[in-house]
Amino acid sequence: MVVEESLEYVFSGSERCRLDHFLASRQPDMSRSRLQGLVRSVSVLVNGDPAKISYLLKPGDCVTLRVPPPVPLQIEAQDLPLEIVYEDQHLVVVNKAAGMVVHPAAGNPDGTLVNALLFHCGDLAGIGGVMRPGIVHRLDQDTSGLLVVAKDDLTHQGLAEQFKKHTIKREYVALVYGRLLPTCGSFQSSIGRHPRQRKKMASVERGGKSAHTNYQVLRYYLSGACSWLSLRLETGRTHQIRVHLSEAGHPLVGDRVYGKKGISRLPAAAYGADLLADFPRQALHARRLGFMHPVSEQYLEFESSLPQDLDRLLEGLCGL
Repeated sequence: MVVEESLEYVFSGSERCRLDHFLASRQPDMSRSRLQGLVRSVSVLVNGDPAKISYLLKPGDCVTLRVPPPVPLQIEAQDLPLEIVYEDQHLVVVNKAAGMVVHPAAGNPDGTLVNALLFHCGDLAGIGGVMRPGIVHRLDQDTSGLLVVAKDDLTHQGLAEQFKKHTIKREYVALVYGRLLPTCGSFQSSIGRHPRQRKKMASVERGGKSAHTNYQVLRYYLSGACSWLSLRLETGRTHQIRVHLSEAGHPLVGDRVYGKKGISRLPAAAYGADLLADFPRQALHARRLGFMHPVSEQYLEFESSLPQDLDRLLEGLCGL
């Protein structure tokens, strides 16, 4: 049984120092927001009394830090198939299968990546005082590929900062309808909630967030009836790739939300029309992921091979 940890420090600096800054120097593995939360919850005492975050310590002040054990997450740990690409005590990189939801939500209470990670990871240190994996980015249910998850507060904060600064390397491959021209370029818009269809996202004039997607055509199939693309994200907005490609007139093959009109643009008797129409999910795969490890400060980069369904689809198109 994990019990509350109580730590004591005596401030001996020559100049006065803010309480939260002092705690951060003594607890480098704990995020600043976590420490501030402990101060607000009266888990930090100065000379036996509660103190504010901004309290200025003076020489001789005794600081007591009580760290409660992480609260169990009310989500069931489940032994689900999980492809681990890399793992250490701070983070784990997984190759998510298409069809798996990342986090439990209405309609998907279990069977998610979080359920699987709770079962797999026996060394979670907790995120924000809760025993859970730190999800810093997501992939749609029907998108396959690489995803990094933090095991502790410091790693979660470091990864989140890299995503915020857009320094994470994320490359996808996708199959879309039509001959995309020019063969390389970018899409830029402000993406927000669709004004009429609330389950969808769209490029909007107000209230959205800046979104930037770079693309390069790798190959045309079926005499240009569809294009195989490499995509690199500068930002990571919800449904960003799907929205940009759909609005450009080149929706993802298999996208039942943003690409309903894609198959209708092919001639009824076109070679491969049935093959494309029968693909059960959006043809999008997160192929490459690169980032700076928040603790070791080593650059890590991973690449995922195509899943079998996409590989078979491309092989089928090559044979036509």
